Amino acid sequence: MTRLPAVVLMLTAACSGGAKGGGAAARDTLTERQRDSILARSSIPGASAVGRAMNAADSASARIRATDSVTP
Repeated sequence: MTRLPAVVLMLTAACSGGAKGGGAAARDTLTERQRDSILARSSIPGASAVGRAMNAADSASARIRATDSVTP
């Protein structure tokens, strides 16, 4: 039973994650667009809808840019 405090201390230290902080957001290097693109190309059911939504958003953005450049 004298080893129990040492084991608890080691497990606590191992699970603490260190002092750097930042969490998953700091480790994430892909943009939302890149993640969506990867998802759209996957074989997950419904993933093709993500690709269609991205294409629709791109088309809408292109139309907005085209009309913005025409107005003075």
